[in-house]
Amino acid sequence: QVQLEESGGELVQAGGSLRLSCASSGRPVDGYAMAWLRQAPGKEREFVAAIDWTGSRTLYGDSAKGRFAISRDNAKNTVYLQMSSLKPEDTAVYFCAASLRMIVSADRYAYDYWGQGTQVTVSS
Repeated sequence: QVQLEESGGELVQAGGSLRLSCASSGRPVDGYAMAWLRQAPGKEREFVAAIDWTGSRTLYGDSAKGRFAISRDNAKNTVYLQMSSLKPEDTAVYFCAASLRMIVSADRYAYDYWGQGTQVTVSS
C-alpha cells in the first residue's frame, strides 16, 4: 500500500517561491508515475504537473509552465514541486498522486493513490 503525505504548504507573498514535498510512508513509489493536482476555493480541481517513474519525462498544465518544476528522488521516495513567481491565483490545496502509468487528469480517483493535500496561500 502506498501512503502519500504532502508537506511544505504555507502562506507566502506574491512573487515568492515555495517547494512542496510528497513522501510515501508505505511501499516505495519508484515504480509509479507521480503528479501534482490542486484545487482552489470555488474552482474545479486542476492538473498541475506529472513525472514518469524514471524522472525522464515531465508534463505541465498551462498554469504551471515556466514557473513550476516537478522532480523526484526515488532514493528518498519523494516527489517535489518547486514553485516560483507565485501569484494569488496559485492559492489552493495541493495534492500529490501516484499512478502505475503516467496520466494527465484532474480527477484524484483516476490515480491509484493520493494524499490529503497541503494548503498554499499566496497573499497579494
